Amino acid sequence: MAREVRFVLICPTSPYWRTTKAGKHRGARAFRFSMLPSLYVAASMPPYVQTRIIDEDVEPIDYDIEADLVGVSFMTFNAPRAYEIGDRFRAKGIPVIFGGFHPSFLPEEAIQHADSVCIGEAESNVPKMMEDFAAGRLQPFYDGGPADLSGLPVPDRNLIRRSSYITPDVMQATRGCPYRCTFCSVAAFSRYTFRKRPVDEVVDELRGLGGNVLFMDDNIIGEPDYAKELFAAMIPLKKRWLSQCSIRLASDAELLRLASASGCCGIFIGIESLSQDNLTAWNKHVNRAKDYVRAIEQIHQAGIGVYTGVVFGMDWDTPDVFRQTLEFLDTARVDALQATILTPFPGTPLFDEMDRAGRIVDKDWGHYDFGHVVFDPVHMSPETLKTGMDWVSSQFYSRRRVARRLVRAFGYLPPSVVLRAIAPLNLGYRLRHRAFGTFERGRTFTPPTSAA
Repeated sequence: MAREVRFVLICPTSPYWRTTKAGKHRGARAFRFSMLPSLYVAASMPPYVQTRIIDEDVEPIDYDIEADLVGVSFMTFNAPRAYEIGDRFRAKGIPVIFGGFHPSFLPEEAIQHADSVCIGEAESNVPKMMEDFAAGRLQPFYDGGPADLSGLPVPDRNLIRRSSYITPDVMQATRGCPYRCTFCSVAAFSRYTFRKRPVDEVVDELRGLGGNVLFMDDNIIGEPDYAKELFAAMIPLKKRWLSQCSIRLASDAELLRLASASGCCGIFIGIESLSQDNLTAWNKHVNRAKDYVRAIEQIHQAGIGVYTGVVFGMDWDTPDVFRQTLEFLDTARVDALQATILTPFPGTPLFDEMDRAGRIVDKDWGHYDFGHVVFDPVHMSPETLKTGMDWVSSQFYSRRRVARRLVRAFGYLPPSVVLRAIAPLNLGYRLRHRAFGTFERGRTFTPPTSAA
């Protein structure tokens, strides 16, 4: 029998949100989710591994912690912090393993700061990694391919500080996305596969959760027939849930009806761009910009709030995109907004394309946070792109627009959706943008008129 292994799994974060030594954290609770990927790592461990999870959003790292092995899970924007953490623990003689998006895409870079790299999903790699570690033969790379979601272990949510998150009841029904958008690191990480858990296993897990559930699926309606079966099975549970999906939800009346009946109260939809040329170039053929307003109206009519993602900086964007986008957001009655700068992440076709063309001007991974311009835009300067995006965010989350949006939402959404989902998102984003200085930078920008 293998000896007991004390494993500490660390999730580094941005310095904007990192917990201070005094234990006080900055930033909005609305943006603290329940670390589902880390919980799945812990659930995949053999019985002889005792896992502790440290989330830098919630608690500081204790470099003197008793550990036989340290794991660090990270994305591109926090890679520099992850490498710093790995180097510090290795200097103390504690082996380090890396996992997550960035080390999966750039394992040869990551291994310079670690003893082993988990490439891809934990369920396919962790049991073998732990077996090898316990036997003293840990290998530098492990790649078991996409995991089989049948029989996925149910995570122990008591491994996190439940009260520190907007909800500890976060789960997945599917992984991946059937689309191949060139900018999307999520689809690339899933190797362009779309996988589903058996509906009965999802329902069994849901029964043990509270009344408000967040599905961290990449596209929960990626296979509409499966989604309909799942939503129908969820109706008797009387849960309220949120997730993300494509705008295709609005075009299938039965799917939308079942989503609403099963308790969906809010959905994140990446509309990405108002330019069909941009959408085509990104390979996002499921989106039709001319149909956005009607699609959002249909989702609202089903009693579901709409939280949209918009990306600025694609090759057909000119400086008037900012005012046009804000006008659209007002007209379409979008309930919450995630505005970002186009970011070509390593591992995506977009990164490879831009890198070959010499358009990537910044490979400081700490700048790959959706808030920095790391490439050379076609129709505007990097400064215009940055301040224009900040202007849209500052206008959308101004006190006047937030108040008007919330009052208006009571006219087409159930009060519980407005109070429990839309209001926290809007107030959380206001706090987030204040911390990032978005409002101050946005005031320096005067966008041209739509006719310019």
